[in-house]
Amino acid sequence: MSADKVAAKETNYVPGHANKTKSNGLGAKLFRFPGLLNLMYVPALVLFSIFIFYPLLKGVQVSFYNWNGFSQNMIWVGLEKYKMMFSDPKMITTFKNTLIYGLGSTLFQNILGLAYALFLDRQIRAKSLIRTVVYLPVIISPLIMGYIWYFIFQYNNGALNDLTALFGHAPADWLSNGPMAVWIITFVNTYQYMGVAMIIFLAGLQSIPKDYYEAAEIDGARWFARFKNITLPLLMPAITVNIVVNIIGGLKLFDVIISMTNGGPGYASMSLSTMMYNLMFARQDAGYAAALGNVMFLMICVISLTALWLLRRKEVQA
Repeated sequence: MSADKVAAKETNYVPGHANKTKSNGLGAKLFRFPGLLNLMYVPALVLFSIFIFYPLLKGVQVSFYNWNGFSQNMIWVGLEKYKMMFSDPKMITTFKNTLIYGLGSTLFQNILGLAYALFLDRQIRAKSLIRTVVYLPVIISPLIMGYIWYFIFQYNNGALNDLTALFGHAPADWLSNGPMAVWIITFVNTYQYMGVAMIIFLAGLQSIPKDYYEAAEIDGARWFARFKNITLPLLMPAITVNIVVNIIGGLKLFDVIISMTNGGPGYASMSLSTMMYNLMFARQDAGYAAALGNVMFLMICVISLTALWLLRRKEVQA
């Protein structure tokens, strides 16, 4: 018996007739009843409920209580923790710092990431090496990155002070000045994650048809005109992704602050996330920490969703 006849016999195949493969497996049942496919969502929904949805609701509940986070005694105080938050002078600095970390990092990461992407989108030597070097800080833990830069900026035996001492300058305590410390932390966060922005911008640049640039060159358009009228509009999807991701990451910045200044001097470089950590573990005020976390969640949602809505309206199709 030929191989074709054996295969036909095993699969019940009849030439010239409609043939159906018989299968009693779970996959066949799922495709026969599409409603059963919804069961595939259940494991993800269970995990989401346990690790995201339940803690979120629990945080809202705890914010209405005076609780140290450990004992079984929880005293109802209503909106008292929220009133404390908005009447606390330290919170003004904390909110301002958080906005600087979020919006400042977003601005610098996108400018530098786009500059590197435009540079690497050309035919140059060592393109892969440059791309690797720029992206390399991303794979380092933010906590470790903070300690690396702390040893550069620290007062005693800091690398930067040792370098300036060679030129006869007195050592400077870079991190003891609150506003300066905030911008230094913003710089470190920008340095670490501008590689992500660069990769996203590179992907966007490589998806733009080259025909547009060739037609513009024939019409006599210069580099800036081509960038303004071709590159920038068609790069808006990549810009949208970068800005929204950078805003979310910057507004919840934590690790670098802890390793470089621990929110100091005093509360001068605190962000909402580090203040929440301080309230919970140093002051043992779980209710206040939960209230701050809820406000931080709402602030990030409002700012990021607003940015997403505004940027999506400017996107065009290639």
